[in-house]
Amino acid sequence: MLENTDRIRLLDLARCSVERGLGRHMPDRHPEGAWSASLLEQRATFTTLELVGELRGCCGTIEPRRPLAHDVWHNAWVSAFADPRFPPVSPAELPGLKFTISVLTPLEPIAARSEPELIAALEPGVDGLVLTCGPARATFLPTVWELLPEPREFLAQLRHKAGLSAFRSWHEITALRYRTETFSSHVGAALAA
Repeated sequence: MLENTDRIRLLDLARCSVERGLGRHMPDRHPEGAWSASLLEQRATFTTLELVGELRGCCGTIEPRRPLAHDVWHNAWVSAFADPRFPPVSPAELPGLKFTISVLTPLEPIAARSEPELIAALEPGVDGLVLTCGPARATFLPTVWELLPEPREFLAQLRHKAGLSAFRSWHEITALRYRTETFSSHVGAALAA
């Protein structure tokens, strides 16, 4: 678990990345500074942006690639300006954005030889899930359980997202679970969730 001061720092970092990213075609250089040991650990993260309760962008990494502070900086910019589902965030939207950061635990394989075994192994509301088959790969964060609380539907929608809707033998599909430490704030007002 991160200290509350680190959570606040990450939320401020995400907001700053988006503010400084307005009108840019790539993320601004990550700010230098004295970072706690926790913020320098290699961690995978997602940054989710909401505007008036609606999703406005959500991008991240599934496996650790860079220090936690750098990953949040990068993913906040990508969520705001490069999520292919949405147009870039405008200056007018910035004051109303809610930022949510999810810090992932390491991926853990789930030994399931069938869909019923995978469903039985899942902990709804807690597990994030990655499905991989060849080059196809998709994930749902644990927060998606709020929208899809039924495990069978959660799995069906994730298969669809990964392009695995057509029947695939389960020995071709790899299932990985992770958990998240998730916290949110509105711009300028850090609030742990």
